[in-house]
Amino acid sequence: MSGPVEFRPAQACRYDGVALGEVMLRLDPGADRIRTARTFQVWEGGGEYNVARGLARCFGLRTAVVTALVDNEVGRLCEGLILSGGVETSWIRWLDDDGVGRTARNGLNFTERGFGVRGALGVADRGHSAASQLSPGEVAWEELFGEQGVRWFHTGGIYAGLSASTPAVIQEAMTAAKRHNTVISYDLNYRPSLWRATGGRKAAQEVNCRLARYADVIIGNEEDFSACLGYEIPGADDSFTNLSTASYQRLIGNVSQDLPNLRVVATTLREVHSATINSWGALAWSRESGFVHATQRSRLEILDRVGGGDAFASGLAYGLLRGCDLQTAIEYGAAHGALAMTTPGDTSMATAAEVVRLAGGGDARVRR
Repeated sequence: MSGPVEFRPAQACRYDGVALGEVMLRLDPGADRIRTARTFQVWEGGGEYNVARGLARCFGLRTAVVTALVDNEVGRLCEGLILSGGVETSWIRWLDDDGVGRTARNGLNFTERGFGVRGALGVADRGHSAASQLSPGEVAWEELFGEQGVRWFHTGGIYAGLSASTPAVIQEAMTAAKRHNTVISYDLNYRPSLWRATGGRKAAQEVNCRLARYADVIIGNEEDFSACLGYEIPGADDSFTNLSTASYQRLIGNVSQDLPNLRVVATTLREVHSATINSWGALAWSRESGFVHATQRSRLEILDRVGGGDAFASGLAYGLLRGCDLQTAIEYGAAHGALAMTTPGDTSMATAAEVVRLAGGGDARVRR
């Protein structure tokens, strides 16, 4: 099979995928609310890391995460969760614990799932985190991409918005990845809270426009393309729920024209009827195939919507890494995202067999 993206041979690389980003502990109150909860279940998660975990745990690929943690009991808890997700931890940079988190700490993310008319809510507690303090020169990118070899490198706008130094770390990594023919994906992932105190959309656009030029694959939703790259979207309202297919296609056409090195652009298509009922689909473009649509799933029932977009990205990456055509790859992405939102936590609990079955038209009948 030969898809729209060419990769380094698997036998020449130690890793199929590597992600750069922060890994936080997610504290989940279950059916309760953050403000009234008395117990929380603990998961690990992070926009960039979730993609590497999906590739490893669901699809059985070889992945690692580049991040930083404080070397204390909370950091080691996070490490254990990462290891249980099948992601290699040898590229984690460990910072000394000063006893109170004055110089560096491990990030926390309190997230309630939402229900009906009450939307999901996330409250991050990640200031001065270890991952946000990574600086250029601290990661041996030449060893990673050159000596060990990586087929797919994934990062994104969440990590770019963490601190003044993280965009330079991303750029350093992307530059090294390019030198060694590693495919780069970048998920725009605009989070207003990350940019609120550092210049808002204007700052986000300056950073993301610079980094997007290194990417072979860009992933985002309609708000991401507007907030991160500055594209005006005619006919869009504040919720971006009324866009036509033609509007999406014009938007992606403009992105591909302005970034001529892009090979693939992909976006999820979500219509929120309530916190627990969403319509879900996806649209992708490549220079070879033009536009393709994933199966539209109307009024999909949602248990926990957090991580659906990351699962879409890992399913898409899996298909492309296998050499599938773009239509097949986007079906894997959309199916994986749909399945990930049926289970709690940021990360997918789906299996590759379930993804392939759903992507091929399978239903929710009981299997015995």
